[in-house]
Formats: sequence, C-alpha cells, structure tokens
Amino acid sequence: MYRRTFLTGGAMAAAAVPASRMARAAKANDRIRVGLIGCGGRGRGVAAGFAGLKEVEVAAVCDPDSGHAASTSQLLPNKPPVQADMRRLLDDKSIDAVIVATPDHWHAPAAILAAEAGKHVYVEKPCSHNVREGRLLVDAARRNKRLIQHGTQSRSMSLIAHAVQLLRDGIIGDVLTAKAWNVQKRGPIGKAQPSKPPSGVDYDLWVGPASWLPYQSNRFHYTWHWWHNFGTGDMGNDGVHELDIARWGLGVTEHPSTVAAIGGKLAYDDDQQFPDTQYVQFDYPGDGRPGSRRQLIFEMRLWSRYGLQGFDNGNAFYGTSGWMLLSKRALEGLRRAQPRAGAEAFGSELAGSRSEFHQRDPWRAAVDGRDRNRPFVGDTMPPGQHRDSLGTIARVRSPNRNRGGRCRSQSDARPRVSRRRPLGDPAAADKRNSGCGLNDRATCFYGRRATLCLGMTPR
Repeated sequence: MYRRTFLTGGAMAAAAVPASRMARAAKANDRIRVGLIGCGGRGRGVAAGFAGLKEVEVAAVCDPDSGHAASTSQLLPNKPPVQADMRRLLDDKSIDAVIVATPDHWHAPAAILAAEAGKHVYVEKPCSHNVREGRLLVDAARRNKRLIQHGTQSRSMSLIAHAVQLLRDGIIGDVLTAKAWNVQKRGPIGKAQPSKPPSGVDYDLWVGPASWLPYQSNRFHYTWHWWHNFGTGDMGNDGVHELDIARWGLGVTEHPSTVAAIGGKLAYDDDQQFPDTQYVQFDYPGDGRPGSRRQLIFEMRLWSRYGLQGFDNGNAFYGTSGWMLLSKRALEGLRRAQPRAGAEAFGSELAGSRSEFHQRDPWRAAVDGRDRNRPFVGDTMPPGQHRDSLGTIARVRSPNRNRGGRCRSQSDARPRVSRRRPLGDPAAADKRNSGCGLNDRATCFYGRRATLCLGMTPR
C-alpha cells in the first residue's frame, strides 16, 4: 500500500488530498515523507519501524534536546536533518505525516498543530493528557480531514483481533465483565531538587503547554511519566494498552457513567506523584435494560513481576457461559461451560506462525490503513476464523517468554500449544465453575517475589 493510499485511505482523510499533493506523490516515487517529533527511546523505535518500510522516508527529526535529536538522526539510514522546534518541521510542505512520540503533555497539542498544518499523524499513547485535549484532537482531525492514528498497537495484532471476534461470536456467552492488569517491577526515581537544565536542552520548549516547573533531574527523560504535570502514570503508560483491549473485548464504545478508584504509593518513598498500586472500576450503563450493563476492572502493581496467572500484563473476560484469559503474547486460557459437540481443542485451532499471531507490524498497519484504529472510536476488526472450543483450558504460548512474562524477539519463534493444564473431558470440565482461571473461589496474595493463590473448588 503506497503513498496515495495512505493519504486517501482513512475516513478522516477522504476527499482531503489536493491535486498538487497527488502530483508531488508521483514525482516522489510514491514515497511518504515522515517527520519525527520526539527522539526519546520510543520515538527512535517508532521512527526505525517506519524507516524500514520501502515507501517511507523519515525526512526530519525534532527534539528540544539537541543530543537526542542528533543521535536519532545518526541511527536512521538517510541521516535526516535535525530541528529543535516542531513548528519548523511542520512548516515543511514536503512532509506528509508526523510521528508524535513526545512526553504525554505534548501529545495532543503537537498532533493538533500537525493536523492544522495539513499533516497526517501517528500519535503515541496516550493520545492526550486529559479528556478535553482528546476531544479537541478529534475536532482537529475532522476539521482538517486528516488521518490520525492512536498508537496503542494492539488492534494491529491478529491474535487480539481473533480473540475479540471470538467474544463477538459468543464463545463465552455475553461478556459482562472484563479485567485488565498491569503488573511489573519499576524502581524508585529517588529524590532530587531543581537544578540547571543540561547543555543542549531547550527546557522552555520541552515544558511547552504544561504549567511551568523548573528542571529537575528525576522529572525529565522518561521519569516525566510519574509527574502530574507531564505524564499520566503507568495507568496511562503501559496500562492503556490493556485497557484498550479490555474495552474492545467488552464491546463498549461510550464513556463510563461512573468510575471508582483506590490506590496509593505502597512500595517506594520517592518523588513520584502517581500511585504504584491501583484498583479502578468503570461502569458502563448500556441502554439501561437488564443485561446491557458492563463493568471493566483495572489493577496495577509496579513493585512485583508476578501478575494474574503469572503474566505481567493481560486481560480476562468473563461471560455468562465461560471465560477467556488473553495477553498480547498468547490466548492463555479459554473455558466454556457447555462445549459444542465435535469441537476441537481451541489451542490447536490457533496454532500458527509467530508472525500471524504476534503483533502485526504497527508501522505497516499505519501506512496501509488496514488497522482503522482511529482515536476514540471502537472499531471492529475483520471476522476471525476460530469459533469452537472444548470446555477445558488450553494455552497457545510463544516460547520466547522470560521469567517476568516479558517477550524476547526470536526470528524463528513459533507459538505452541501448552497443555501443562490437562485437557480433561468436557463432562468433567462442566462441573467446574468459570472463575479466575485457577478456581471458582480463590484468595491471592501479591508479594515482591511471588504471587500465592489459595483456591477452593466445590464438590
């Protein structure tokens, strides 16, 4: 899928490409010229992903830290020119699209400025620092007829798309509750005092639209995540990936009517302002009739590697006739109360190549427009092919997982069906309840070194 398709392929971009731009596309051999705004670790990774596509050229990089910008330029094959001020990059009429990979407080303002300048946008998650900015971003996309893609990536993964389609097909009945969790070990950021910014850093530009705070070493590169002024905590950092999957699988497209949250700093005595432990419940009223209400539960612990079922980040979906345990690495478990006659084990249905069931290249999806992952819109993906399952637990797991449940890339890795939990006969499985994946009733204790779950199954 080439430059013309990217420029015309989305609903927001339809009828938005003038003849002069199309003419320039032909002269440029259909290459998309992309500018990078934000040259931290994430920006470098995203830019490298786009640069790996033959029809894309990363034409400029921008960061108020001149050292970051220069080193990022040197990492790219064409060594693009460097800017400190994004406004100079946006003035360049030859640039068609931008990547926004700044700190969170710049996400929506930079994306809005880009749309106003006629650029299409790939903006990293979270798409905004607050709800108001997010709505302004949607308005800017519509007003300027630009395509803006929100970089949560999960909706480009065929594994997740297949799992959500199974839920849509009623594999576990009506999905009434979803649970998302973000569990990992992050260290403290320590305590520091305001000081002079490093040389080569335009700190005023870095603060930009946020309320002014003086430079401080532990609220600058990456550690800005943990400050209200610049970040959204880990719920808006890694947690947003799981929340997006949970909301998609739950099938809700509206805002919740109520949100209840409790949490705090339980592990570290440092300067960060966001909690390291959170439990949040979102209620979706539906149309008000019985059976239409939905709940989404989120939990987060940033001082332990051990999450639900041993996976740091994941989702569980609870339906009226079963449950599904899903992570971005695998469809970890599925139990239906009444299996269909003659159905094969779910795990064997999903066994396939690693490229098929792991993350589809999100940069390719962005260029092709296949993802249709427009911001704030609950899109559906193409129908899945997998529908049936025994009422027992099967796992499809990639072998490239390390101790903490994190994924290491292996070019020859291939998902496999793990049957460490026996695939018992369906009649016996029906006697069990669809609980947390261990038992119908359990109490779990979460420590820094491990998780202990004590369960009790009724006779």
